[in-house]
Amino acid sequence: MSGNTIGKIFKITTFGSSHGVALGAVVDGCPAGLELSKKDIQKELDKRRPGTSKVTTSRGETDEVQVLSGIFEGKTDGTPIAAVVYNKDMDSSAYRALRGKPRPGHADYCWETKYEHYDYRGGGRASGRTTIGHVIGGAIAKKLLETLNIKVIAHVTKIGEIESEPVDLIQIEENIEKNAVRCADLKAAKEMEELILDLKEKGDSVGGAVEIIALNVPAGLGEPVFDKLDADIAKVLMGIGSVKGVEIGLGFKSSSLKGSTMNDEFQIDNNGIKTKTNNSGGILGGISDGMPIIARIAVKPTPSISKTQQTVDLEQKENTKIEIKGRHDPCICPRITSVAESSVAIIIVDHLIRSGFIGPCRL
Repeated sequence: MSGNTIGKIFKITTFGSSHGVALGAVVDGCPAGLELSKKDIQKELDKRRPGTSKVTTSRGETDEVQVLSGIFEGKTDGTPIAAVVYNKDMDSSAYRALRGKPRPGHADYCWETKYEHYDYRGGGRASGRTTIGHVIGGAIAKKLLETLNIKVIAHVTKIGEIESEPVDLIQIEENIEKNAVRCADLKAAKEMEELILDLKEKGDSVGGAVEIIALNVPAGLGEPVFDKLDADIAKVLMGIGSVKGVEIGLGFKSSSLKGSTMNDEFQIDNNGIKTKTNNSGGILGGISDGMPIIARIAVKPTPSISKTQQTVDLEQKENTKIEIKGRHDPCICPRITSVAESSVAIIIVDHLIRSGFIGPCRL
């Protein structure tokens, strides 16, 4: 199976499945000399850990990471960094009755068609739990970004029809830690949480939107045509399960604007050349322009709902109905924020090394 690695120099290969023995990642291409500890990785994993609030799945995983290689005396040594998280609270009993009966909104039928033999428990390799590998890679990427004062922040901007009001960049990081939804608009966050819990009680789920902001990214990142910075960001974000749309800057809204409105005019200030606006989201022609990089993702509702749904029995070749049991997030958005941060951080680090801002061998 291919498609498990992202990056050209700073490479992240993830492995594992929802109900397998363990999940993790191998990070290759990290320069030597970076101060890195298990705590740095654990801090990021704790953000996406299940069972932390009423709006997440009740699956009781500690997601404690074990670092197997790549760190010596508190610093990276330039060799592959391997880290693993063991599954401890999986319950596969609810999935046995669903074998051969693809769940609506899931990839069961597609995987069955492509591979015939696959781990169907909890979605197997297609499960959102595989994003543990994204976050392990992202934790290391974030430590590298710290050396250049670059920060990546993700926050929930919409749940269902409830949209947050704009919040100052300085407040976003502080406010998202104050609520389970990880929304910077605290009033909207309360309404979002109420909506999620109401739908959870009814056996349903809801989708939303998440915005990712990368601050202090230098101008000049990105390669011509197929390796544009925004193309790579879009690819890694679309690689997250349940993401159905990606936009950079004003995104689809730009299709209704005039050029005179859309164009970001340049100006010189004390910090060098900047643009008056940032409609392009910090990227022009696939190359960063020095403004904050802004991306947004559309996240579909959790497909695992307890309502009765129509499907087919692949063995009996007949229509049937199913009810999905087990423990599931009523809304994926709050926990996907850490995965989105990690994914964007990985791409930025890869391009920083490719463009010479970070040494390929050592810091």
